[in-house]
Amino acid sequence: MQIHETPVVTRPRGKVIAVMPAYNAAATLERTVADIPPGSVDEIVLVDDCSKDNTVEVARSLGLTVIQHETNLGYGGNQKTCYRYALEHGADYVVMIHPDYQYDSRVIPAAVELIRLGICDVILGSRIRTRREALQGGMPAWKYIANRCLTLTENIVLGQNLGDFHSGFRAYSREVLETLPWENNTNDFAFDSQFLAQTVYFGFKLGDIPVPVRYFDEASSINFRRSVKYGCTTLWILAQFWLQCMRLGGFGIFRK
Repeated sequence: MQIHETPVVTRPRGKVIAVMPAYNAAATLERTVADIPPGSVDEIVLVDDCSKDNTVEVARSLGLTVIQHETNLGYGGNQKTCYRYALEHGADYVVMIHPDYQYDSRVIPAAVELIRLGICDVILGSRIRTRREALQGGMPAWKYIANRCLTLTENIVLGQNLGDFHSGFRAYSREVLETLPWENNTNDFAFDSQFLAQTVYFGFKLGDIPVPVRYFDEASSINFRRSVKYGCTTLWILAQFWLQCMRLGGFGIFRK
């Protein structure tokens, strides 16, 4: 009996750049970097948004590429610098991870591979596999409830089925960053919500993978007041998406 082996299709690996939008991450940066599997990324770039601690010194001691803002541009403004650098330096895949050691960096190869295989264009790290796991990991109850309500609403409006729309672990293909008009987005925390609405609007495929998460004193997090503002802004972004799809609006975040 003759056995016909299935040919192995080898895809080019491509260049992977990990970007870290940082603000006061000196206490957690080394642990975050240490968890990144050796050989899984070609370069790690930290963009410092005028930290008041020694984040820059720690990053340089770890051999990271460091970019310093002269003025504080905000979370969204920081990401814009990250993505400009990645595109200018030939990244085929970009992984954004917060340097606060809240997300498990070990999943980077899995996230990139799903994009490399063409299964997804964007991968999010889902912090919420089960309610018990999220709460035992330290997620405040009020934040868990808000996340569930917002994520459910976003899934319905955007036609997705993601576990966590508000993750600080994300991976993108180069095509996504070249296509979306993310330069038009806010420099504040709502940048992420705008980015995902744009991803759906321009027809890219989203997916997620479970990412163990850690909540502790040094991990960055926005307070309750800013969280309320963020939630309301996210709902307005969803309204803009719906109006744009119905051709009832011409919003800048959807215009190239």
